[in-house]
Amino acid sequence: MKYRPSRRTRRMAISTAVVLALAGANGPWLYRFSTERYHDYKINKSDYKAANGHWDFLDIPSEFRINTIHAALLHTGKVLLVAGSGNNQKNFDAKSFRSVLWDPKTNAFKNIPTPKDMFCAGHTQLPDGKLLIAGGTKQYEKLKGDVTKAGGLMIVHNEDPDKPITLPAGTRFTGKDNGRTFVTKDPVLVEKAKKVFDRNTGAFLRNDPGLGRIYVEAQKSGTKYETGAEDNYRIAGLSGSDTRNVYGIAQKLALDKKDFQGIREAFEFDPVAEKYITVDPMNEARWYPTLTTLKDGKVLALSGLDEIGQIVPGKDEVYDPETKKWEYTGIIRKFPTYPAVFLLNDGKLFYSGSNAGYGPATVGRAPGVWDLATNKFTKIPGLSDPDRMETSATVRLPPAQDEKFMVIGGGGVGESDKSSEKSRLVDLKDADPRFKDGASLDEGTRYPSASLLPDDSLLVTGGSDDYRGRGGSDVLQARLYDAKSDTYQRVADPAVGRNYHSGSVLLPDGRVMIFGSDSLYSDKANTRPGVFEQRIEIYTPPYLYRDSRPELTAGPKSVKRGGTAMFTTNQASTIKSAKLMRPSAVTHVTDTDQRSVALDLKRTDGGISVTVPKNRALVPSGWYMLFVTDDQGTPSEGTWVEVP
Repeated sequence: MKYRPSRRTRRMAISTAVVLALAGANGPWLYRFSTERYHDYKINKSDYKAANGHWDFLDIPSEFRINTIHAALLHTGKVLLVAGSGNNQKNFDAKSFRSVLWDPKTNAFKNIPTPKDMFCAGHTQLPDGKLLIAGGTKQYEKLKGDVTKAGGLMIVHNEDPDKPITLPAGTRFTGKDNGRTFVTKDPVLVEKAKKVFDRNTGAFLRNDPGLGRIYVEAQKSGTKYETGAEDNYRIAGLSGSDTRNVYGIAQKLALDKKDFQGIREAFEFDPVAEKYITVDPMNEARWYPTLTTLKDGKVLALSGLDEIGQIVPGKDEVYDPETKKWEYTGIIRKFPTYPAVFLLNDGKLFYSGSNAGYGPATVGRAPGVWDLATNKFTKIPGLSDPDRMETSATVRLPPAQDEKFMVIGGGGVGESDKSSEKSRLVDLKDADPRFKDGASLDEGTRYPSASLLPDDSLLVTGGSDDYRGRGGSDVLQARLYDAKSDTYQRVADPAVGRNYHSGSVLLPDGRVMIFGSDSLYSDKANTRPGVFEQRIEIYTPPYLYRDSRPELTAGPKSVKRGGTAMFTTNQASTIKSAKLMRPSAVTHVTDTDQRSVALDLKRTDGGISVTVPKNRALVPSGWYMLFVTDDQGTPSEGTWVEVP
């Protein structure tokens, strides 16, 4: 049968030709117009989409548009979008905290009551399919010039070895030498002193005071209430021996910039009940923390800014999903905020050096393998652009069994205009692992989003050359990375720039959602304030424009580690591979959950059988998407499977 173009296609072709002809006679405006029309025509051609994929905007009703900063795919197939206050001081002051649940199958949206400001929290998938969210915002930063009351860190000492003490909110501290009074807004628990004895003789040596850290603020505004040096502070309201044993020490308390402050609160989001459930709070307040699942299913919380806006001083802690409680690990190791820390196949942890920024430039930045049991940290050499690792993305390349990682892009510390185009590769199975450079991006890229795809490629998109897209520096490009050949292939360009507060999530149907962006400015001249990008784009990869794709029609909902499961399909003869992909929980281009585990595959009569690896560290308990791919590299839709 002879192909006959539709009336719409003929009309579009004629109008495009007319506009192109007119452009030559009517100058730049018509030229730009015709170029845009031709571009739209080109990217919507079937052969272009089959080679490059396609981007579409998600249709979001106005009442569900939020400043999405966190996103997680749930085992119900829905996506939890979290803004909290959305990096908006007015929302924070009004206690307007937002979360929205989106169903990709029906495009239905639902507002989720959000009890605390989860803006800049950490999150990870739990073994039972719930999502753990911990930390968030207690107070927004105040820039120098906006601070009206002098304040800062007060270290409270308790020299009583017999009892701890709790100081309530509103406690007043008065300097011994400077005479100035500062007040707390929150209570603080100060542990009892520790008795120290001589190891050889057993003789008592001294009491090491228990310490508490609390933010204090002057009672009145003005520069005359600042202090310039360390001082001892007596505490109002104490009586008896407490007046001698309990006191404060503070350095300079001034009108300097005040950083964001974190909260201790933690929640589990239940995908079935579709609500947040309060669990035991963390021992440390954390803003910008990383949560990493461990081999036993417990969750390690690392780094973050505490309740006074300082980096949590290495007090790592672990959440037990069974007891819903947090405990200190007893290990002190410092990292910058949102450190990219991954669980390895032997139960150790890999820190790639990627992070989101806060923290000293010389502390905790070197990549390496960390044995949590012994606190031994083995540094890995060879990292290129080591001073440009902030806002870089780290991905565990498929299959997860190989323990190969890639670190993409990144920038200088803080508000640096430096950025890296590097893609650094490391094989942790090498006897002496060392980073080497892989294929490069075209330009330096901070905040690149990177999502593993079920055909074993990697979508890398978004980012900006400068800090938070300054100077119109957003990178409006997308690429597919092939780990086997170490090559990038340029594909269809997204329509929207994505920098700070952006991320991407693989959906069960094989598409990718990309969200967020929080530019400092909205123009190249850096004169107009930026506006948070609430639009969401969906990328449809080339493999979804092929004639057909394999389909799993039936199979078990649960498979044990080391177990084999049968799935029926009408395309068994063409299926070449199978994999389990852990759903994403991403923020600030940090996603330590993302992994693709290759499965042993056998064809059976009317279907296939797949075998899950026995290693618990390789396949942590939880829900996964099972994808199979055919001889053309086309993946099926993901089938949800639980690994208990």
